[in-house]
Amino acid sequence: MTQGFVPPAYPYDLLNEMRAGAVEKFGAMVDCSIGAPVDAPPAAVIEALSNSNDERGYPPANGRPAYRQAAVDWMHREFGVTIDPVTEIGAAVGTKEFVAGTPHFLKMRRPDRDTILYPAISYPSYEMGATFAGCRAVPVGVNEHWGIDIDSIDPADAARAVCLWINTPGNPAGGLDDLDAIAEWGRTNDVLILSDECYIEFTWDGPGRTILSSGMDGVIAVHSLSKRSNLAGVRAGFYAGDPDVVKFLQETRKHGGMIVPGPVQAAAAAAWNDQSHVVEQRAIYRERLEIGLELLRAVGAKVELPRGGFYLWAESEEGDGWALARRVAEMSGVIVSPGDFYGDSSPNHVRFAAVQPTEDLRKALERAG
Repeated sequence: MTQGFVPPAYPYDLLNEMRAGAVEKFGAMVDCSIGAPVDAPPAAVIEALSNSNDERGYPPANGRPAYRQAAVDWMHREFGVTIDPVTEIGAAVGTKEFVAGTPHFLKMRRPDRDTILYPAISYPSYEMGATFAGCRAVPVGVNEHWGIDIDSIDPADAARAVCLWINTPGNPAGGLDDLDAIAEWGRTNDVLILSDECYIEFTWDGPGRTILSSGMDGVIAVHSLSKRSNLAGVRAGFYAGDPDVVKFLQETRKHGGMIVPGPVQAAAAAAWNDQSHVVEQRAIYRERLEIGLELLRAVGAKVELPRGGFYLWAESEEGDGWALARRVAEMSGVIVSPGDFYGDSSPNHVRFAAVQPTEDLRKALERAG
């Protein structure tokens, strides 16, 4: 039988040997390789999840009115943008499925194009989404501040592009993009801009920013409750922006049965309607970033606080991210991700996710020091 697509190894599974070594040496590990929240969601959210009485039947794929209204109210309240709750927003089952699956739908919408543009240093699902869509995955360089460098895009690639993904604040390096300039580039080049903004409320350099502030034409913003509300396990998010694109995705996703479960929709509405827990979570992540900064410097890494996000992007003085990751594990019991998980152009870095309990990080810092 002819062999077709063979999925690559899931990157974080490659760290299992380091995890086992840390447990053997210290009796436990502190896994900062994946950005999975460990803190409790708000009690009101869990109450809504448990008592929605919405387990029966099929909720609308686009999201119930209360779900969409809570999301648009949050965007207006926190970022000053107005979104039509019917024509300019749709529900997503978390946002990883949206990131990985949407290029396939967009390629169907624009069959004359075959290229997905994405940041050269970024979350691996942008590239994987291009692969799933049968498209060319073309990385776009980043500047010295880790923001995407749209001036480096070859006009020939722009002419073939289905979309350009951006991620701001960025994962893994915490860069912030010039969203107005990117939106204008997309409109000028007839390239849809997909802006992954899941870390927007962990922006440290100024207020949070959304691509929708530049208008809806030719842009889609993608948001998630996984990070802001510690709800990665329930899978809830949304996409919003250009009404023509939103309508196409609403109808396409409806046929695919991509539905946020009813109880999850109730919990999500409760989460978007409350901001106090996000304020508390910001302070927690900021403290953990400071601890991580000390820890990584103690093991010889070059690192600064990010402009946004809850990751530290640390450079190996020897130019070997894997060697630095092993040293961090051996000296502190902390597991970090080698930089080549996030693109071929970053083999000399590691990513530290500030998501583990603060006391565990303090103990790891004591070991490293």
